[in-house]
Amino acid sequence: MTRWRIGAALLTAAAALLATGGQATAASNSEDADQHHPVTIARTPPMGWSSWSSLRGTISESIIEAQAKVMHDQLRGHGYQYVNIDAGWTAGVDEYGRSTWNTTKFPNGMAAVAQYVHKLGLKFGIYMVPGIPKAALDANSPIKGTPYHVNDVVDPTLPGNTAADGSGKLDFTKPGAAAYVQSQADLLASWGVDYIKMDFVGPGGGRVATDNRVDMQQWRQALDRTRRPIHLELSNSLSFDNAAVWQKYSNGWRIEGDIECYKHCVGLTNWAVRASLRFDDAPKWVPFAGPGHWNDLDSLEIGNGETDGLSADEKQSVMTLWAIESSPLLLGTDLTKLVPDDVKMITNDEVIRVDQSGHPAHPVSQATKQQVWVADNHNGSYTVALFNLGETPATVTANWSDLTPHRSLGFVRDVWTHKNLGPAWKTFSATLAPHASRLLTVYL
Repeated sequence: MTRWRIGAALLTAAAALLATGGQATAASNSEDADQHHPVTIARTPPMGWSSWSSLRGTISESIIEAQAKVMHDQLRGHGYQYVNIDAGWTAGVDEYGRSTWNTTKFPNGMAAVAQYVHKLGLKFGIYMVPGIPKAALDANSPIKGTPYHVNDVVDPTLPGNTAADGSGKLDFTKPGAAAYVQSQADLLASWGVDYIKMDFVGPGGGRVATDNRVDMQQWRQALDRTRRPIHLELSNSLSFDNAAVWQKYSNGWRIEGDIECYKHCVGLTNWAVRASLRFDDAPKWVPFAGPGHWNDLDSLEIGNGETDGLSADEKQSVMTLWAIESSPLLLGTDLTKLVPDDVKMITNDEVIRVDQSGHPAHPVSQATKQQVWVADNHNGSYTVALFNLGETPATVTANWSDLTPHRSLGFVRDVWTHKNLGPAWKTFSATLAPHASRLLTVYL
């Protein structure tokens, strides 16, 4: 009886904290730490939308603005803010060899779209690749503010990026190379860009091998010199061997290939050939995530019902993984076709708080398909996710001894349903359908 009286008093004190998902103290601790090491970009994982998954290159000024309007009306209040244009916006280069917009798709230019997005209280993102575009090489474009031309700063031994698109590799030992990157950064800043997805960065995934580590250093420095806070996100499937480089010069990096299925299955994505791979690849990246730089699991394909390619259980497991890993929450679905049940999922504020708390989880063990992932919130609470990654129903059990020694009594809250489940002695178990999950906050 004495043990339970003590436990009851402890759990009562914990209840108010757990009602907010156990994240409040964690956030304030992060802010205190940042007073000594200021982080002005990506203090928390970015949230928003990207055009690639659902729209591919079928984009235009009016289409992007329609997506932005939905974000403003339905999602902004939950933290979503970036409206990111992916590939398909460019059409050649300007007089200084810098990518310029397709005037048919964007008749008023990119600055006009950015202005529309900003007026809604949102932020504007755009897609780039490293190197010098082939059109600029063919024209031997002058580099703005210098006596040099783009062919003066090319390294002919390597491709400019991993896309095999004919781009030239910048040689930063040559005068004018850094100025070329600066001219691009200045142009994007002048348009009002807040976020850059830099795709086909090597070493990493892509069609050909190259090395863009120095390019990313130069881009980070150039963006900082614009004095506009611009988020730099790297794609795709970055080399883990260079994780410290990506951490130093960017605000996030893709740890895997594309989440989209393309021709491999029906729907935007698929559990077996796309989403489930993240469970294997995420753990080793955990130490590199933190304020200012996050591990990116790719777009969140939740919002359009059956066309997303995931069951309801799979969607919840996907968002649970993204949240416990503090991955960017960038929706890939068409916001003009949102399904109410999916909206409830992507606007679950308690789940979002787990993501924004910035404490990436690690698996206790990956020896089986029934897994427990844990994050210490550094306030006496833990975020605990239970996953059944198998193909048949199974029971998954979290042991408090795996969270912290010498504590046997825990108070459990279900994050998805916002319900306090009460005390649990030593363990918590749940029987889960295939690909299903639970997300808990546990106070010990």
